[in-house]
Amino acid sequence: MPFEAPKALNLKELQPDVLIVGSGAAGMTAAITAAVRGLRVLVCEAASTIGGTTAVSGGVLWVPTNDRMAELGMEDDLETALTYVQKIAGDKASPDQLRAWLEHVPQMARDVEEQLGEKFLALPTYPDYQPELPGGKTGGRSLDNALFQTHDLGDWRPLLRKNPITGRMPMTIGEAMNWGVFSKPFDFPYQDVAARAKAGVVHGGAALIGRSLRRALELGVQFAVNARVRELTQQDGRVTGALVEYEGAVHPVEAPAVLLASGGFEWNEELSRTFLHVRPSHPTSPPSLRGDALSMARSVGAELGNMSDAWWVPAVEVPGEQYDEQPLFRSEFAARCLPHSMIVNQQGQRFVNEALNYNDVVKPFLDFDPVAYERKNQQAWLVVDADFLKRYMYVTAVPGRPLPDYVRSGETLEELAEKCGMNPEGLVAQVARLNGFVETGVDEEFHRGEGAFERFYGDPRYEKNPNLGTIAKPPFCAVPIYIGAIGTKGGPKTDAHARVLHMKGEPIPGLYAAGNAQASPAGEGYPGAGSTISIAMTFGWLAARHIADEKARV
Repeated sequence: MPFEAPKALNLKELQPDVLIVGSGAAGMTAAITAAVRGLRVLVCEAASTIGGTTAVSGGVLWVPTNDRMAELGMEDDLETALTYVQKIAGDKASPDQLRAWLEHVPQMARDVEEQLGEKFLALPTYPDYQPELPGGKTGGRSLDNALFQTHDLGDWRPLLRKNPITGRMPMTIGEAMNWGVFSKPFDFPYQDVAARAKAGVVHGGAALIGRSLRRALELGVQFAVNARVRELTQQDGRVTGALVEYEGAVHPVEAPAVLLASGGFEWNEELSRTFLHVRPSHPTSPPSLRGDALSMARSVGAELGNMSDAWWVPAVEVPGEQYDEQPLFRSEFAARCLPHSMIVNQQGQRFVNEALNYNDVVKPFLDFDPVAYERKNQQAWLVVDADFLKRYMYVTAVPGRPLPDYVRSGETLEELAEKCGMNPEGLVAQVARLNGFVETGVDEEFHRGEGAFERFYGDPRYEKNPNLGTIAKPPFCAVPIYIGAIGTKGGPKTDAHARVLHMKGEPIPGLYAAGNAQASPAGEGYPGAGSTISIAMTFGWLAARHIADEKARV
């Protein structure tokens, strides 16, 4: 159906039943769920585009006991998933939150499939991030999104946020796995895939948000972009709406329920320094993630939780790249996992299993050395050799082409060390140790290549160890690798209905939070691909259902 073209709204006249702050997975799922139940919904998005971090993500959902597993004859159950996630999350997650997430996520996924008219796709060989732990699985729990044709959005198409890096090559995760795009980056039908992008097709998180936006518009959900919600309004202890900066003025919006779903605070330097264990210098989410939800929740007395953690990711920077008028930082997912690579600090020493999932691989970057009195791993380098360069992508370096200026290189390891300010003796000794491990196929320092997830991201052509290869042939190259984050995990504590809890322990009437705007039930861990979106959608869905039930009781 054709949609009415986007236009400026008179916010004061809308009088929604629920005001949703943010248009990522949490906000969009909540908007659809509430609208299906007959509620009037207004979504305010601070950025100029719709979709938030979700739209630039892989778009995967982590859903234990999902229907695709059952269809494939794969076994899973709630208690097995709980055992695994409790170990991953540590002691920072609320047991009630954990159970609410894992109990409801399968039904949420079914409901979303029904509303979007598209089933999620099975990923039977995509392992959990720590599959060897009790309750972990070597595949099946992560679900993919089908491709989406953005022309279905009509005049709303320009408002859909796109991935600035992978958006030019839309492919499903299943296709990427079948083509082996990381280990064989030029052996897939790239001309056909590029043609998809030219034809308006998107993938991953953009596909999920695009499909959700289409359904939300069909249901009459109202959207205001460039609409930053900065302050909640209250009466007798109940949240009654918010003040919204929009169209050059501040507008009061009255709503009996407000859902904070505007993501984390990784782009807010002050909040990051105040709360995080270490501030991520290179956040890879959209720059609009400034902690507005956290500030609003604090202003009404919310109890906070999990404030020192983030969804960590190693990041690289290509000088000059920008996104939303801010520097663009790239998440480094694959190169560090492949043979002929390693990560070292300024001493030239490895300090981590490079092929771990992107959240856990960053944790040693945060370590503090009380003797040297420094975080000696904070300045790190991704080092490769000529064998790597001729086989794989190295950030934006393409085999057979001149190296970009930002890549530091040397004909010897000593020359490379000098250009990077590294200890040359340390680097030479470390390379010799690594090369020795390649001979045996066993990484005696960090056990790289022993886990199912690590091997999943390796090169299967290396039979001894798909994650190990020698660093022996010049030129030897390095790029800085930084502490990044795709989002923060801290925020107001919520109950099983996504209601924000006051410091006194009771829910704050009228206020809900979901996704990275809430204290994450994942605690300090990351269970598997799509956990962030899974949590966001589940608690957005729970919030909308509770809001609808409350309205029905009035």
